[in-house]
Amino acid sequence: MIRKLELLFFFASAFSAAAQTNDLQDSKSKVILDELSSKTKAYTTIKAEFTVVMQSKDKDKKPDTQKGALQLKGNKYKLTIKGQEIISDGKTTWTFLKDNNEVQINDVDPSSNDGLSPTTIFTIYEKGYKSKFTGETAATETIDLFPVNPEKKKFHTLRLVIDKAKKQIISCTASMKDGGTVNYVLNSFTPNSPITEDQFLFDPKAHPGVEIVDLRDH
Repeated sequence: MIRKLELLFFFASAFSAAAQTNDLQDSKSKVILDELSSKTKAYTTIKAEFTVVMQSKDKDKKPDTQKGALQLKGNKYKLTIKGQEIISDGKTTWTFLKDNNEVQINDVDPSSNDGLSPTTIFTIYEKGYKSKFTGETAATETIDLFPVNPEKKKFHTLRLVIDKAKKQIISCTASMKDGGTVNYVLNSFTPNSPITEDQFLFDPKAHPGVEIVDLRDH
């Protein structure tokens, strides 16, 4: 299961001001990523629906395909995927396991901000990667990202496909070191839609009988 898909890889904010490292970019990819970053940072909120396909190195095995939905506002988010809701107000993360009627509560871990997840695909390119322009069609541009510190990642390459006109990410594919792949495809993307603050808090009253497992440091 996607069990935080290292979803506690979370989470570079979609509106962070992390600077690009100019000497690590080829010129064309830098222009494209700068435009993408500028457009993304201008959004006040993001709502998105996505599909994630995880293929193991054994290509004879059927890939694991899951659909999910995301609401994102600054460093706050609500992620719904395969029997789970993962909610964060920027300080606390609640992971609700629907089948078990259990919620796990954790402090947000700042060290988990640079991995691949449905939230970080919007800004993962901003810091810690070399980039290379690899091709285009009439509607899209493709850029490969390579971690500056590959020993800290489980993937060796990220491939971004970007909508030329909208300056939005269409898909992000991670080529894993073990030979597998993880592919995120954005099925819908709605910026600047109103999101109320209560979306980023877990309400136990809405889940009668929920078991609360508090894993925070006190």
